[in-house]
Amino acid sequence: MELKSTHKKTLIAGPCSIESEEMALRLATKLQELANKYNFDFVFKGSFDKANRTSIDSKRGMGIGQAANIFEKVKKEVGCKTTTDIHETWQARHLETVIDIIQIPAFLCRQTDLLTQAGRYFETVNIKKGQFVDGKSMIHPVNKVLSSYFNKKAKNVWLTERGSMFGMNDLVVDFRQVVDMKELGYPVIMDCTHSTQRPNQGSTTLGQPRYAIHIAKLAKAVDVDGYFFEVHEDPSQAWSDGANMIQLDKFENILKQLT
Repeated sequence: MELKSTHKKTLIAGPCSIESEEMALRLATKLQELANKYNFDFVFKGSFDKANRTSIDSKRGMGIGQAANIFEKVKKEVGCKTTTDIHETWQARHLETVIDIIQIPAFLCRQTDLLTQAGRYFETVNIKKGQFVDGKSMIHPVNKVLSSYFNKKAKNVWLTERGSMFGMNDLVVDFRQVVDMKELGYPVIMDCTHSTQRPNQGSTTLGQPRYAIHIAKLAKAVDVDGYFFEVHEDPSQAWSDGANMIQLDKFENILKQLT
């Protein structure tokens, strides 16, 4: 699953949290249609547990068992690849048959056991660069995934830029980090929606999704291998990250500008 800039760009898109089977199938179907129209290689994204929410009162998700069944149905009925994130080592083996690309959250990008287990069960591992890590240092998480610590499946590693901490309550995208990660020799994805977040805003995380298209255009200029967008039919009603998600009926206009 190696990405080449001369081939189709990858489009990772979907809701922050999977909220129901019906919602996942509707979104995946529409996003696959848009990806086909604008010549992207589509990967459906959704989370089953938001384990790093700001507040203890925030909704976590439906859980791994129900979500695994939904991912299986999306793969079968829509015919697209799937991705989700894991936070604990035991979760990797439970998702092996229904997830094509496993994602390592930015906050956990240095967790050795999580990285080695991801590499043990998945052929492709997408590591999000921590908000506290520079691009060149991402070679160390890559090496953990590809190490021979276990008898592993991992053959491919992707790296995802999602912004760096700018003070205590904001993020900034430094495209030098994207260039540095590309020079490591691994495909680089630009997370265009999480990069607009404004963390630590009281009991929640806010966002400025109007900047997502501009971040995406700048990422295109440095020839990223793909784009990551969280998309929802009605972000104001989303279980999580509604403040930085793209509304589905506005998403096509973004893709038009990236082809």
